[in-house]
Amino acid sequence: MISEILLLVFAIAIAVAIFHLFKRLAFLVVNAITGLLTLFLVNYFDLMSYFGAADISITPATVIICTFGGIPGAIVLILLALAGHPI
Repeated sequence: MISEILLLVFAIAIAVAIFHLFKRLAFLVVNAITGLLTLFLVNYFDLMSYFGAADISITPATVIICTFGGIPGAIVLILLALAGHPI
């Protein structure tokens, strides 16, 4: 009887952990999509040329920054490119 209760508690704990993991993963995916879409639109409409800067290339580093930062991360990348320090 005790072993079944412990097994049930363990299964509930694993289910809760998996739920929180997927919730966090979904948040990161949404951040990545919005940040990369922002960079894509800036490059597509050639907005960086108005300030005399080159387009922002999509590299693994920019993808990671956009994944964790989302739109604010993309804005940081744009500001860095305008300052002359592209990643």
